[in-house]
Amino acid sequence: MLNAIETINSAVNNFVWGVPAMICIFGVGLYLSIRTGFLQIRKFPYAMWTTLGRVFRKREASDGALTPFQAVCTALAATVGTGNIAGVAGAIAIGGPGAVFWMWISALLGMCTKFAEVTLAVHFRERNAHGDLVGGPMYYIKNGLSKKWHWLAALFSIFGVLTVFGTGNATQVNTITTAINSALLNFHIIDQDSVSTSNLILGILIAVVVGLVLLGGIKRIGSVTEKLVPFMALFYIILALGVVVMNYQSIPAVFASIISGAFHPSAVTGGVVGSMFLSMKKGVSRGIFSNEAGLGTGSIAHACADTKKPVKQGFFGIFEVFMDTIVICTLTALVVLCSGVPIQYGVDAGAELTIQGFIATYGSWVSLFTAVAMCCFAFSTIIGWGLYGARCIEFLFSAKVIKPFMVVYSLVAILGATANLGLLWSIAETFNGLMAIPNLIAVFLLSGTVVKLVKEYFAGADCPKTKLGSHPQT
Repeated sequence: MLNAIETINSAVNNFVWGVPAMICIFGVGLYLSIRTGFLQIRKFPYAMWTTLGRVFRKREASDGALTPFQAVCTALAATVGTGNIAGVAGAIAIGGPGAVFWMWISALLGMCTKFAEVTLAVHFRERNAHGDLVGGPMYYIKNGLSKKWHWLAALFSIFGVLTVFGTGNATQVNTITTAINSALLNFHIIDQDSVSTSNLILGILIAVVVGLVLLGGIKRIGSVTEKLVPFMALFYIILALGVVVMNYQSIPAVFASIISGAFHPSAVTGGVVGSMFLSMKKGVSRGIFSNEAGLGTGSIAHACADTKKPVKQGFFGIFEVFMDTIVICTLTALVVLCSGVPIQYGVDAGAELTIQGFIATYGSWVSLFTAVAMCCFAFSTIIGWGLYGARCIEFLFSAKVIKPFMVVYSLVAILGATANLGLLWSIAETFNGLMAIPNLIAVFLLSGTVVKLVKEYFAGADCPKTKLGSHPQT
């Protein structure tokens, strides 16, 4: 059975992440960048000033909404996760150090893509039957495009519901169990024979905690993420910077291997990774897995923000991709490459490779701190994606199915704790790619609206105050 699933997934994955996908992802990002005058570069200082300034501003959100800070924390909760730790390590192992370069390129273009997604999500959002703000790709397709495109909204939501169980839950739980078991083994609290039992116990505990948070509604989700995300990001950045500083002599060679490996991977990997396209594929796919630019998922959280200016919230999309990929993913890559740990190129790897990088620098005691960091990263991702899945299934059916979905979603944690990592990563990667298709089509078709909103914003005019859910066709 597993072999059949693996074969089918491999065939779909090769198609989804083949040449056409690379062209679409890069193409839409480049197209949006050109149409906005490379806004992500030209207005980068303004974007940082706008977003960081609002981060420290304390305010309460209206009912059924999040503060702009809570919205970005919820979005970052979903993006800053195992993709930053296990995903980067896996990309380097399969695609060589050059995969990191392609991560950077995808992030540069992805900043503009995510800016467009967030802006559209806030502009075309609605209020649901409970009075909560809801938005995302399915809503900007529904409210921004003509009826002939509405099937794309349903397709996105279907892929979204399927994706959350792998990307948002199972792979994250797998990383949590790997991190905790690594620490427990290093401190001789458990032996190798007890790992399977430990996985089951951890899976049950995670399922209970996730259920308690998600069933508390949008306010509880926002409250948890705004406390957890800043702590975990700062904690990990300090830990990773320590590795880089202590191995500073390796930095020039590491950056040389990243640049050289991007175009001539065989020269860096000893011939194991011989294809530039493989390096590009792994870098782009794992980069998108991490920052979600092109998937449209992050915009679902941003649509909940209590703000009247779509473009202003859109700048959080630029900030989000920058922090996730340019800062945190790069630091993870430097931990793996600067620490000098042996890398088996051509063999898939995960969180354990990153953990080895920290241990090689600090010693075995650091496994406890890396376990804490990765648990925070992964848990926050589970929470963020739980919201995404709820919004997708609500769009397909009604708000009545949200709580049953949350229960099922929580229970998947038990499966994630005991399943095979390689297959999980592969399936999650496939569903990520499938989600991107309807979203990228919609963002491309609505690019004119993005340009219009940007011009109005910088002209000093407020965005058109249209009634939620009653937007003109674009």
